[in-house]
Amino acid sequence: MPCQSTVGARFIDRPMAASTRCRKVWPLGLPAGVIHSDLFPDNVFFLGDELSGLIDFYFACIDTLAYDLAVCLNAWCFEPDHSYNVTKGRAMLQAYAQVRALSDAEREALPILARGAALRFLLTRLVDWLAVPEGALVRPKDPLEYFRKLRFHQSLKSVRDYGLD
Repeated sequence: MPCQSTVGARFIDRPMAASTRCRKVWPLGLPAGVIHSDLFPDNVFFLGDELSGLIDFYFACIDTLAYDLAVCLNAWCFEPDHSYNVTKGRAMLQAYAQVRALSDAEREALPILARGAALRFLLTRLVDWLAVPEGALVRPKDPLEYFRKLRFHQSLKSVRDYGLD
């Protein structure tokens, strides 16, 4: 892990600029409902191949449904080497569509929603990395992971790059 001063200096300007860009183009009026907003692998339980439980509803809220999907793409579809796994992404998007089809507006908005989700986790991890007192129960996670994911989302040419046909 980089030292705190290196992490802090590296992230001061870039997330602020990314946040400004996201706010300017953030999609409004997309279908909304109750979302979990934190469906990471450590919050999801399986018995074999069957979903058996979800935990950590701290961030659950009424918000854009496709944002929950964007969080999942960030949490489940990247490899340990930080590359996006389009096969996993396609499988997730196809499985989601079997339950609820994305509207054209949601499909178009998916890249900005994924950028916003990556930015959210980058910033919360950065705060934890820099500000969690010693002995706290929170274990800071590497904010650089989400910096890399944010860069990936910013580089996309099309929603097809997520595996969406």
